[in-house]
Amino acid sequence: MSLLAVILIRSLADRRPEERKTLELLKLNRKFSCVIVPDTPSIRGMLKVLENVVTYGEIDRNVLAALIGRRGRLEGGKRIRTDYLKKLGYGSFEELAEALLSGATSLDKLPGFKPVFRLHPPKGGFEGTIKKHYSDGGELGYRGYKINELILKML
Repeated sequence: MSLLAVILIRSLADRRPEERKTLELLKLNRKFSCVIVPDTPSIRGMLKVLENVVTYGEIDRNVLAALIGRRGRLEGGKRIRTDYLKKLGYGSFEELAEALLSGATSLDKLPGFKPVFRLHPPKGGFEGTIKKHYSDGGELGYRGYKINELILKML
């Protein structure tokens, strides 16, 4: 099972009600926040509604491990440490990322884990405009595995 990384690029201002509700369901409430969701038809339908607001694509294991290690937080804003992973039965962030990608566990099953990752704006800026679709030289919509490069710029 593959996972999708979804990053909110444009702000919540001037959004249609269906876009606002979909963002609320995905827990995307701040600009440059990221969530990891399973790649299912219902999620793809939600992302189709949000095509002019978010960018998304398939995340790979190394980037997922880096995202959890650098930007993952527990309740109360505490960083995720290796002792927390050992309590769950994982030796490293890479093992947890592998378990998430294989479907053995999910982020909502991890106790005290916040499902939203707050990212920085990308180092060096965006390559295109944030008002056009990725296929038209912009930054919005589906970008496939290129999402990994963007996430690394935003960590």
